[in-house]
Amino acid sequence: MIVGVVGLGRMGAGIAERLAATGQLGAIWDLRLPDPAPAPVMPVAEMAQAVDLLLFAVPTTAEVRAAVVGIEIPEGRIIVDLTTSDPLEGAALARDLAARGVGYLDAAMTGGAQGAADGTLSLMIGGDAAILARARPVLERFAKRIFHLGPAGRGQTMKLVHNAVLHATYLATCEGLRLAERAGIDAAEAVAVLNAGNARSYVSEVRFPRDVLKPEPSAKSAVGTLAKDLALMAQLAERMQAPAPYADMTAALLAVACRIGDPGRDFGLLFREFDHVAEASR
Repeated sequence: MIVGVVGLGRMGAGIAERLAATGQLGAIWDLRLPDPAPAPVMPVAEMAQAVDLLLFAVPTTAEVRAAVVGIEIPEGRIIVDLTTSDPLEGAALARDLAARGVGYLDAAMTGGAQGAADGTLSLMIGGDAAILARARPVLERFAKRIFHLGPAGRGQTMKLVHNAVLHATYLATCEGLRLAERAGIDAAEAVAVLNAGNARSYVSEVRFPRDVLKPEPSAKSAVGTLAKDLALMAQLAERMQAPAPYADMTAALLAVACRIGDPGRDFGLLFREFDHVAEASR
């Protein structure tokens, strides 16, 4: 398959590089383009005619819909939505595209920008199994694990669940480590203890040593992105009438963090800001 990539941010750039290395990258589009570009630059309407599969690494499904509704897309093309979005939007877009003979997969990602560059992402996918079978050889160029979770919308649902657990764990770890510091325990030593016991997690084993406990924290994602994801999770839980006190609490703390500082700042900074965020949330 020849592939087009729309969105060359932290994730899309790494994915495009992986596809370019295999000769499958046929076109790219972004408002900010790299120089030199790894493939011909084409607007989405033109790209839809030139490639077999379009990958969208953009903020949300709303941007995917805006790009594909109203343009001509030949039957048999596949749209892969890599965003973290409201599952209802993905399911609705899948129905609309199916009526036009166009396949759709919501394929939410985890593994970060480094995982995209290394080809080790995990994908949580919703959509028709036959469409996934056609797209799988492309997806395997940048993903190590592919989970097919059911019809369209299920991938985005699982990503919201994943991020709710991940970000709640991050803030809980911030809370514990800040308390340890108040008691005179070095944060790095406290992390080592967590990792030697049952409280260890990806957050303590990777995120804090690699990204947070350094002079200039760099977790490579914005506070506002975390807040967006948790707000969506809270909405999903409410819609499903599911109790979600930890998701609600995490969403509230991240909303406060956005209000009292730049939402675009790296979320690794929240460790040192945690006391201020907690006080402001009271």
